[in-house]
Amino acid sequence: MADITAAMVKSFREKTGLPMMECKKALVEANGDEELAIDLLRKAGKKTMEKRSDRETGAGRIAVYTAPNGTTAMIELLCESAPVANTAEFIKLVGDLTKQLAEGPGAATPDDLLNQGSLRQEYDDLVNKIREVFRLNKILRVETKNGSYVHHNNGIGVVIEYEGDNEELAHNICMQVAAMNPKAVSQAELDPEFVAKEREIAIEQTKNKNAGKPENIIEKIVEGRMKTILAEVCLLDQEYFMDSSKTVGQAAAEGGIKVNKMYHWVLGK
Repeated sequence: MADITAAMVKSFREKTGLPMMECKKALVEANGDEELAIDLLRKAGKKTMEKRSDRETGAGRIAVYTAPNGTTAMIELLCESAPVANTAEFIKLVGDLTKQLAEGPGAATPDDLLNQGSLRQEYDDLVNKIREVFRLNKILRVETKNGSYVHHNNGIGVVIEYEGDNEELAHNICMQVAAMNPKAVSQAELDPEFVAKEREIAIEQTKNKNAGKPENIIEKIVEGRMKTILAEVCLLDQEYFMDSSKTVGQAAAEGGIKVNKMYHWVLGK
């Protein structure tokens, strides 16, 4: 049996970042073999976190990374608390995941991504060290021409796919999406159920405010209200935040780009 000294435990603790007594127990069980002790700590940590898996993950980060070839990745990694989400180690893990998704072969699921390279080990080791539940909640990889934006609080991320050649305008349109939260790029993409529900509400409100007016007048008022409502929720019809004299669609056309698709993430939603 190896003699587990205080110096050995202290050194091992500095490597793992785990509590002193857990480090000592693992070293004793591993007879001083640090690699085996680390493996034992990982297994113990997984068992502990399995018992905590139902905890709420209300914090985290959204990150975007664009590879040199133009492929862009966006990921959402959740944890339990804001202080953990702001640690250098958590930020590094988020960066490593996003970079691998963009530069690697791609991944169909979060688990597929975690299983690439040393990401699973990095992920598990940090969970074991911090003892909070982590969830790699969403991943996105876009290989077509794209623009992106992440809000300064890392709680909102936007990627758009577009045609044309105006990176600054594409970035500004991403900022528009983050700020104005459109439901679709164009009216043609809106969920028919949403449109039907909004029309139903508009008809009821209009009839209540205009009792006794002819049906054709009611219909005209409803159509006007619907035009306003749909313009507010469709990206291309929204007032462009950089120039209120034009819509986003007009600004895009003048700038030589066509927005084909958008992805808008809000942390935890």
